[in-house]
This record gives sequence, C-alpha cells and structure tokens, in this order.
Amino acid sequence: MRSSALLVLVLLTSTSAWAAEEPSGCDKFKWNIDHARAALTAPDRTKLSSGSELGAMPSTGVTIALVAPADAKLPTPPERAPKDGTFAGFAKFPAVPKAGSYTLSLSKGAWVDLVQDGHFLKPTAFSGATDCDGIRKTVKFELSASPFVLQISGVRENSISLVVQPSE
Repeated sequence: MRSSALLVLVLLTSTSAWAAEEPSGCDKFKWNIDHARAALTAPDRTKLSSGSELGAMPSTGVTIALVAPADAKLPTPPERAPKDGTFAGFAKFPAVPKAGSYTLSLSKGAWVDLVQDGHFLKPTAFSGATDCDGIRKTVKFELSASPFVLQISGVRENSISLVVQPSE
C-alpha cells in the first residue's frame, strides 16, 4: 500500500514538473517573438520540399514539406532518434550575412539539428510555449558566415514553418 502511494506521489510530482516546463501563451516566451511569429504566419512563406537548397537567405519564413524519417535521407544522423509516426526533413541554407547570434523559430514542436562545417551546433538558448498561434519554439545559435544544414525531426505533422533571423 505504501509503495503504491509513493508511486502515485512520484507520478504526480513528475507530471507537475513536466507541465511547468511547458508554459502556455504567447507572453510566456523568454524574448520578443513578434517578428518571428509574423514571418511564420505570413502568406508569402517560401515552400520547400525536404532536401531543398536555398540560393539566398530567405527574408520571409519557409515551410518545409516533411516525410517519414526513413525517407528523409538526413545528411547527418540526428542527435535524437525520431519516434515512429513522426516526420522529418532538411534544407541547406547559404551563409548568413555575417557571423553572430541567430534565432531559429518553429511553428510546431520538433527536434532541431543545425550542422555547420561538419559539426552539430549547440543551442545557446531556447524558449517555447504551447497555445500560441503560429509559433511553438525558438532556439538561438551562434553561426559563422558559412553555409549550414537545418535538419528537423520528430514532427507530428508533414510540414513545418520556420524562420532564421538575427537575434535581437
């Protein structure tokens, strides 16, 4: 009986901790998301298929069509294995105009691997919230002025919108 009560207590507290990590509402992001949200919901987003190579850094958001992970042919195995029933894809981006901090914003929950010069880049910061129309997650990276590959996996739907912008 005591072990059952302990198990219930552990499950309740771990659920609360998980919920605390997932704030709800647009005002719960750690930094201003207005520009990213506008780009992610703009009607003129560039539409790409997985594996596309962009000729220039887009000034608007892009929407990538995703496929099953086995069909995605990601250039580098993702750092986190995709779950069954999810979608994945990638796009090759040209060099950013100048080295510095850039924010990648996503319309949906996803695992992101950013590969530059043959190495996975580690995020310098991230923020996310549920129940904010058009945006779910933002991740900051330090980019050098060289091309990079953005790999997306673990998405529950077959497309995702994203935008890469200089960090504010």
